[in-house]
Amino acid sequence: MQNAFAHCGELVRKLDRDRYLTALFAPALHRDALFALYAFNVEVGRVRDAAREALPGEIRLQWWRDVLGGERAGEGNANPVAAALLRTIARYGLASDALIEIVDARRFDLYDEPLPGIADLEAYATRTAATVIGLAAQILGVDAAPAAEPAGTAYGITALLRAFPVHAARRQLYVPAELLKRHGVHLHDIFAGKSSGGLNAACAELRGLARHHLALAHDRLAAVSREAIPAFLAVALVRSSLDRLDRCDAFAPAEISPWRRQWLIWRAARNPARIAG
Repeated sequence: MQNAFAHCGELVRKLDRDRYLTALFAPALHRDALFALYAFNVEVGRVRDAAREALPGEIRLQWWRDVLGGERAGEGNANPVAAALLRTIARYGLASDALIEIVDARRFDLYDEPLPGIADLEAYATRTAATVIGLAAQILGVDAAPAAEPAGTAYGITALLRAFPVHAARRQLYVPAELLKRHGVHLHDIFAGKSSGGLNAACAELRGLARHHLALAHDRLAAVSREAIPAFLAVALVRSSLDRLDRCDAFAPAEISPWRRQWLIWRAARNPARIAG
């Protein structure tokens, strides 16, 4: 079983470096469980890239749903990420329904239809990023759901804005259709790689939305026990990311350098007020 947890840690180190670093600030006895949770998040988050077509992706997500629902025990235990996650669920009493919620939200990733409205975008970010933060806090022994929701929503929206060029290149769109229509942006222009003032205005509006949720998170984090802080540390990257996106075209987002990302996480670990401050 320890090999399964080691596999999860290595997977997160390679494919979700930010969360890998945040887990290092958690007590050692909880790190394996955090790596299992984050590795699961990596696996369901990359289903579209791995499957390439919707039907194989649906099958893969259904497999995860079955495993989390108590079916396919043999197959689950043979998969290192699933085995480590199932052990973590049992040890910490995590709700399988919350993990299934992440799986179900990721079904949207398999198709090319844009999100209809802003509320749909917020719901997607909440069901994915916020749920992960809430479960990580639970592993650390704290119910931090009130703070996890806005923190994860801000983090999720920002991550989608950073990935906009990648998504547009494969005809996938998370910028809500209602927002694009209001700003006079046509989907065929986006998929052709054409930027516009309307598109940048729409993205600016979403950055404002992310900042709104970040402000809510800042207020609620003050009431969160320090034991849960490692679950929130990746959110320390949001404000700096948004500031950089403010100065960029939607198709050319500026990234925070790896050393600065590490420094922002370290600084927030020392002073949690900086997570969403």
